[in-house]
Amino acid sequence: MFKAFIHGRYFQIGRRKDLSKERKISVAIPASTVTDVPHLREKTSKIGLIGRAAAIFNVDRIIIYPDNPHVNQATDIDLIATLLSYMETPQYLRKKLFELRPELRYAGVLPPLRTPHHPLNRKMENLKIGEYREGVTVSKTKTGVLVDIGVEKPALIPNKLLPMGRRVTVKIVKVNKRVSAELVSSDEIPQYWGYKVISERRSIGKILKNKTFDLKIATSKYGTPFKDVAGEIAEKWEKAKSILIAFGSPTKGLHEIVESEGLKLDEIVDFTVNTIPNQGTETVRTEEALIASLAVLNLHTAQGSSSQKV
Repeated sequence: MFKAFIHGRYFQIGRRKDLSKERKISVAIPASTVTDVPHLREKTSKIGLIGRAAAIFNVDRIIIYPDNPHVNQATDIDLIATLLSYMETPQYLRKKLFELRPELRYAGVLPPLRTPHHPLNRKMENLKIGEYREGVTVSKTKTGVLVDIGVEKPALIPNKLLPMGRRVTVKIVKVNKRVSAELVSSDEIPQYWGYKVISERRSIGKILKNKTFDLKIATSKYGTPFKDVAGEIAEKWEKAKSILIAFGSPTKGLHEIVESEGLKLDEIVDFTVNTIPNQGTETVRTEEALIASLAVLNLHTAQGSSSQKV
């Protein structure tokens, strides 16, 4: 490993410990994300942008929260969760894990994630020892459980008893006439392995007051310009194991949402930031704010984790 001096800063070049697997990034989006478009096709397309943004920037959890206490938002939460979960599921498993549902009518417009857990290889002969795959349990044998991993023949997990139809993560350990695999946790996998979807019934105020997260960042056009706190955020980001980035809706920002709960946003988060200063539009849609904010945070925190003080 060596250092390079670039634009007045030292950067580590070469192998270094991957801290991204230790750090869990969550985003919180409101149920009303889909209420500003009337047609299911448009709603599906909007959710597709959110899923892609989450995958591009290595988001581990997408939390969907109710933001209007005067309306039952269960249907919208379920729609968003279903579409995001469908997107995250490898294509070769979707028919086994998802029944035909009205919410999936326009699933064809969802863009592919092209993440490492969505492999294009469908040939057993091209599997590699040590490769990770997502699968679903399909049958039991005397020696173990057979798992569909998206190739011609199912993989055998020896000496395991698992319920049928369960999604599992496996590591390929042998490839000959039959593929043998072992169960693993996604936390063991060195590369990004998709996001989980959380359908929340709690309000965003209660979520933000929870002590689960080491670093809580709220996005708002009334927040501090990001450049003014970029260094502080990068410093706290480096130390945090669990990070939450919260977003409001185009019609009601986070300040208003938590005020309706009798709370003050700045008292329940670490930073309230404006990641789109001098915006040229009256409102910014949730999916637009998500892409812009994650891009800005990725740029500044990646630099912060790569640099060293001299």
